[in-house]
This record gives sequence, structure tokens and C-alpha cells, in this order.
Amino acid sequence: MAWEPIHKNGHGNSGFNLADYDEAVREFSWEQARARLDGLPGGRGLNIAYEAVDRHAAGSRRDKVALRCVAKDGSTTDLTYAQLASQTSRFANLLRSLGVGKGDRVFTLLGRVPELYVAALGTLKNTSVIAPLFSAFGPEPIRERLRLGDAKALVTSPDLYLRKIAPIRDSLPGLEHVLIAGEPPDDTTIGLADALAASSEQFEI
Repeated sequence: MAWEPIHKNGHGNSGFNLADYDEAVREFSWEQARARLDGLPGGRGLNIAYEAVDRHAAGSRRDKVALRCVAKDGSTTDLTYAQLASQTSRFANLLRSLGVGKGDRVFTLLGRVPELYVAALGTLKNTSVIAPLFSAFGPEPIRERLRLGDAKALVTSPDLYLRKIAPIRDSLPGLEHVLIAGEPPDDTTIGLADALAASSEQFEI
């Protein structure tokens, strides 16, 4: 079958972020790199979720779009820096309330939906370790990664839970909490939306 060629007019294209690699290497310095980071208030260290979200939510970018997710049907969901800061703080508080702390592993098994990014950044905000799983994996590869990674919590969808997690969950005694982005399929799982709504949007890293 012959396909029509795709022609692009270049409208809306932006320039490269890295136009000349060799020049970037020559001019790079750690001092300049550090100058682009704020660090946590009070000199308490560095947290990537704070750098990526919270510091912008506290400034002039507060109401700018920080994240745009495009669904398969073409619909979009936008989150501003302020909204993303609120949601990730709620997620961090939720983890803390579940006893998930510094260094604990939180896995995600989701498509590219807003909950994926809220979970990832909220986990980092909580100083826990985020470990994304590829949603095309079968139950056995998922089980091995959850086991070897000593997963304490997992964020997934109802469909992926029923197809890929429920059949193997009994073999993962260390997996204490399963958070569902959608309607919880059973009473051993936690509905993420309600749990976030019940959590505070104020969180100190």
C-alpha cells in the first residue's frame, strides 16, 4: 500500500536546547550549574522535586503550565506549577501517612497520565526512591522487579492491577500498599484520588 508523504511546514518549531555539544562541554562549569539551582530553603540540601516544581510555584511561574498530558483520544490535561506543587505535596503526605519514608521504593505501573508524574515527583519530594515499570511487561517480569527492588508501594491503574498485579500479589509480602489511579478494584487497594483529597497540600521536604 502506498502512503501519502507527510509534509511539515515547521510552524511552531523551537530551536535546539543543545546546538553545539563540543562548545557546551568546553564552556561547562559546575559553578554555573550550581548557580541555576536554588537548593532547599535554609541550606538544607537539594531536592529535584523542589527544583523542578516548588520553587517555580512559589514565584512568577506559579500559574504557568508545568505539565500537559495528551490522552490517546487527543484530549489534554494541564497542570500549572501551583497545581503540580499541591498534588505532589499531597502525594508525599500520603506516602508519609502510609509509613513510606526516606529510601523506601515506590513503583509505578501506569501510562503517561498525570498521576504518573504526580507520583514520581511526590515520591522524590518524600525523599523516597521512584521506580517506573514498563506497562507492557508481563506479570513475571513485573514480579521480579518488584521483588528485587523491595517495593513498599505501587501506583497503578485498575486494569493493570487486575491483569498484572493481582495474580502475583500474594508472592510479594513486602508490597504493603497498592494505590489505584481510578476506581479501586478491591478492598486491598487504595483509591488514589480520594487519598490525595484527604491529604494536606502543605509538605516540608
